Amino acid sequence: MAQDITILGAGVAGLTAALALARRGFVVTVLEQADAIREVGAGLQISPNAAVVLRALGLGDALDAARGRAEALRLCDGLTGETVLAMDLIRLRPEQGYHFLHRADLIDMLERAARAAGVEIRLLQRIEAVDLAGARPRLVTAQGAEIEVGLLIGADGLHSRVRAALNGVEKPFFTGQVAWRALLPEAPGAAPVAEVHMGPGRHLVSYPLRGGQLRNIVAVEERNRWVEEGWSLRDDPMEMRLAFEQFSPRVRGWLERVEDVYLWGLFRHPVAAQWHRVLPHGAAAILGDAAHPTLPFLAQGAAMGIEDAWALAAHLAQAPAAKALPTWQAARRPRCARIVAAANGNARAYHLAGPLRGMAHLGLKLGSALRPGFALSRFDWLYGHDVTRA
Repeated sequence: MAQDITILGAGVAGLTAALALARRGFVVTVLEQADAIREVGAGLQISPNAAVVLRALGLGDALDAARGRAEALRLCDGLTGETVLAMDLIRLRPEQGYHFLHRADLIDMLERAARAAGVEIRLLQRIEAVDLAGARPRLVTAQGAEIEVGLLIGADGLHSRVRAALNGVEKPFFTGQVAWRALLPEAPGAAPVAEVHMGPGRHLVSYPLRGGQLRNIVAVEERNRWVEEGWSLRDDPMEMRLAFEQFSPRVRGWLERVEDVYLWGLFRHPVAAQWHRVLPHGAAAILGDAAHPTLPFLAQGAAMGIEDAWALAAHLAQAPAAKALPTWQAARRPRCARIVAAANGNARAYHLAGPLRGMAHLGLKLGSALRPGFALSRFDWLYGHDVTRA
């Protein structure tokens, strides 16, 4: 099979895949529908399982220069502000790096590295249809042009056309939760700590970005009203303030300073049954959100895409696509399904109410006092995984 690879989407997963493949000698073209590669207004967490991949791709210095190394994670009673559980990431896991990054900064470092590695990135390439019925993948652009490619990789996100071509059209369902996201200017030097403020039917996550110059806010509320799935719906900041008016002064103080806020509905998508298809003279595959969209309650969306990208490049470097793609899916799908399920579980745990909430908080406090590292060790299977050594 030809060594030329076409990737749809210049997001985190697509650019990481492009870089990983180019470093292994493949000729890579990325098709991006936007007129420029940009990501706006959101922070993300790069946990150790993703950080090891970025370092293996030669981005360790850029990661360190972003000044986002996390020191701790703190779970708080949202109503009182009292700390329920504190995990000292530096002391408990000194060998592992947890990082807070502005998404735009990660996209920028990946784009620069990909271009330097020889990746061609074509902008204004909106793909309207993907046809996998022939000998090779066929793409139809918004202008009506048809393009045949050898190996097609869909890193085209939640509404992936490549996923639809592989699995048919699937309808996600509304979880009964919506999320606001916002960025605040912050006084430099804010402690690099992720805070989760938990309350009945809602929670708020916050952490600093860019060395404390910004504060990232993600606030989730349970509601019956349906909200469109997407990241670009503006909302009135007062709606978010009212939803969290019973929370602690610390949380309310942040929300009082919010001027621009975006709202999106949280939908649950199944992990795709089929991640690839081998054709007579080509193949297609999906990765990242296109293969396994996840709710944002474990901060693993970007991390899974980064892991996928490294693993895919490693498998393709070892065998033809007809053999590599099935083994890659078999290696990745169980882990990604477990992560998606764990994120679903976190949503329930954060929103407990009544006596059960008090019991759960007490259990976390007692457990932390008796075994300080136990809570973090429960996720060794997640954060301790190193796909670069698999």
